[in-house]
Amino acid sequence: MNNNKQLFEKAGKFIYRNARPIELALWRYHFENGSKEDVLTALAAYQNEDGGFGHALEADCFNPNSCPIQTWDAAEILKEIDFKDGAHPIIKGILRYLDSGADFSEKYGQWLSSVKSNEKYPHAIWWNYSDQEKDFCYNPTAHLAGFILRVADKDSSLYKKGEKIALQAYDWFKAHVPFGDNHTTACFVSLYDYLSEAGTELVDMEEFKGKLIEEVNFNICRDIEKWKTDYVCKPSKFIQSKDSMFYKGNEELVEKECELIVECQLEDGSFIVPWTWCNEYKEFPLAENWWKSVFIVNNLRFVKSFC
Repeated sequence: MNNNKQLFEKAGKFIYRNARPIELALWRYHFENGSKEDVLTALAAYQNEDGGFGHALEADCFNPNSCPIQTWDAAEILKEIDFKDGAHPIIKGILRYLDSGADFSEKYGQWLSSVKSNEKYPHAIWWNYSDQEKDFCYNPTAHLAGFILRVADKDSSLYKKGEKIALQAYDWFKAHVPFGDNHTTACFVSLYDYLSEAGTELVDMEEFKGKLIEEVNFNICRDIEKWKTDYVCKPSKFIQSKDSMFYKGNEELVEKECELIVECQLEDGSFIVPWTWCNEYKEFPLAENWWKSVFIVNNLRFVKSFC
């Protein structure tokens, strides 16, 4: 318990010294009885007039223009704080952006993972723009479709679009499990969560649950030594509480990750970011510092739940 107290104290100092307002607000929300309103205020700064999000909310992409992946990031934060007021300007804006047809491929029925305007701004190599067919996937489309079904008016054309995309996404998912992409898998987990909340019978939810458990277990890296240095999928990517449908069978790995978080905290209270941008942009150290605050919030939420 003493180790955990030190863990939180050191982490908090790093957050207050280094975090962006959005991660500071999330830290306060999760650990200091902070408000959802403060998170929403910080989040709104990244929203554009068209309702989409940019401005490096996704810290590896400095594009200020709206794009699906940064809008996904905003939706993920709203999900994290369980905020679903469809009348709120942030959510109304996101729905307006998703309904506009911007950055959406009618041919593939998907929002683009990367957009052409990324090329004008510093970004990681994985956010390079390409219009090749091989680059289409359900990250972030599966999540965004679920978001629509969670908050949009059920009588709207956008809701119908969300249903169509969700069905198409689920058909793809069933046909490809296990495919081993933890980012895309996380989007399907969110789709499942949104459909569960909506109480929809759009897909066979028991079948969906079984397929997700299979896919998540396929994604989680079982080589604990790699967790210390490599960019691999750890239990915390998918398991946030003992009530998680992914917890059973992974209890020992969850315990090991708790131990590792305490062991691997750096002296300044942060954690190593296990990637670089793999290009010539000089802005990565700034993004790296932002990511450290993201890691702190996520890691300590995990510790709070399990340790």
